Amino acid sequence: MESAPPDLFDCQACGACCAYSADWPRFSLESDEDLAAIPETMVAADLSGMRFEGGRCVALKGELGKCVGCTIYAIRPIVCRDCMPGDPECLMAREAAGLETGDPAN
Repeated sequence: MESAPPDLFDCQACGACCAYSADWPRFSLESDEDLAAIPETMVAADLSGMRFEGGRCVALKGELGKCVGCTIYAIRPIVCRDCMPGDPECLMAREAAGLETGDPAN
């Protein structure tokens, strides 16, 4: 099996996980203190997770697949911390965004 170039899964050149689904940036195991640190303007109206507008999490800035960054990286939700470069969730989001996954079939 051919391996993907090491820079393929550079999160700051991707952002696909932040633009995958309005249901993905959900709060799960965050403490009340963790949730209070996230700016209210970035929280969904139903308080279930991050606000999702224009097909992406409102905390994501930059151009998807080019150069992106999380404006609340240090206090991002657990689901965001758990998504790792090249893991199944990452690959699923990259494929949905039309970005390279390292799979020769893609």
